[in-house]
Amino acid sequence: MNSETVSPTGETPDTPETAPARGRRQFPAFTRKQTNTAVVLALLAWTVAVFDYGLFGTLLPVMQKDFGWTASTAYLVNTLIAIGTAIIAFGVGPVIDRLGRRRGMMVTIGGTAVASLLTALTPAKMGLASIAGMVGVRSLGGLGFSEQSVNATYLNEVFSITEDEKKRERRGFWYGIVQGGWPLGFLLSSALALVLLPSMGWRPMYLIASLPAVALIITIGRKLRETPQFELHQKLTRLKAEGKTREAEELAAEYGVEHTDSAPIARIFQPELRRNTIVLSLAWIVNFFGINIFSVLGSSILANAKGVQLSTAFWMLIVINLGAYFGYIFHGWLGDRIGRKRTIVIGWMISGAAFAAMLSPLVTSTALIVATYAVGLFFLVGPYAAIMFYMGECYPTDCRGTGTVIIGAMSQPGTILGGFLFTGAAAAWGTGTAALWVGAVGTFLSGALMLLAKPVARLEH
Repeated sequence: MNSETVSPTGETPDTPETAPARGRRQFPAFTRKQTNTAVVLALLAWTVAVFDYGLFGTLLPVMQKDFGWTASTAYLVNTLIAIGTAIIAFGVGPVIDRLGRRRGMMVTIGGTAVASLLTALTPAKMGLASIAGMVGVRSLGGLGFSEQSVNATYLNEVFSITEDEKKRERRGFWYGIVQGGWPLGFLLSSALALVLLPSMGWRPMYLIASLPAVALIITIGRKLRETPQFELHQKLTRLKAEGKTREAEELAAEYGVEHTDSAPIARIFQPELRRNTIVLSLAWIVNFFGINIFSVLGSSILANAKGVQLSTAFWMLIVINLGAYFGYIFHGWLGDRIGRKRTIVIGWMISGAAFAAMLSPLVTSTALIVATYAVGLFFLVGPYAAIMFYMGECYPTDCRGTGTVIIGAMSQPGTILGGFLFTGAAAAWGTGTAALWVGAVGTFLSGALMLLAKPVARLEH
């Protein structure tokens, strides 16, 4: 038990979903096999979603040439896609809290499949029609990007009732393995482009990318079990809709859970939940300044700020991203030990300092550049294993999906705002200075913002 889950008396605080079962009805447990299935499918789903997301960034220079776009037009398209992605992502949360976790995962992966397929079919060199078509199609990627929030919601509930004691006690570690689908997805997209782009072109690659997404939708529909917590929430909602309010209240009391008629989007801004909704949203926005600069635009930073050749930068980033995968596992493990909030604060502050060191004119050797960049990315992306799970612990069942998805969608305003700040700063001061003040400082400040977050009790019931 970590420092964020105990009261001054050393006992777990009693909240609607963390209170120990004292004569209350218990949710049906997830077996070890069902828990393992949930972990594997969640990892595959997130990897496939990021695979599509990363493929667009990897192939954009080739697509730009095919569509006849200038560099500034391609940047505008990317910004418009970020706006569309945010709009789609903001709408996913309430849907998940109505459809369920299992169906929510199918919807988000379905969005990935459709986005990949339609991207391959979008016509080129039709002026504004091509731009509008690409923006509309790629905005569907907001569904895939929200898949990580569905995972956080689903696995929070699974790990709290699983028979697998190791996963229940080390839930952050296991979620870190799942969240590591981010670097795995980027590595797969880079590898596919390296092997197939010269011979096949970019369109067939999107067709190939849609196939694992379709296979996953079918597998999730057949193999994944809905959580009993959501099934109870669904039953309580149905009873109230039928006018059986007293029966619903009695059933909720039997399980020791809270149920409300408030809309999920309103719930996350109620007094007891509002502080973390605001603080976490701001932290995501500012942290994505760093994500956009050091994770998405890594090759440009290495080339323009440190003078590394692009071919060398590509291989350097493969090594760096491989190390970043273990950052998720480490921060998931650390969150179980010292608390998720503390883990996030420490990680992002170290990351900001490491990137500032990497951008220093004193760091010139390849070994030092790789080392400082790897440390920065390790502590930049790794804490997302802690923050995603922390977000799921911030909210009760009736608004957990909405809370995690809405906060996760703040990545897109962060990408847009950070992109404009970085572009303006780079034009005025150069890439290295812009990356320092927007990316490195932004990353450090996001860690400082997390100091304002409210500690939450670990979800148990």
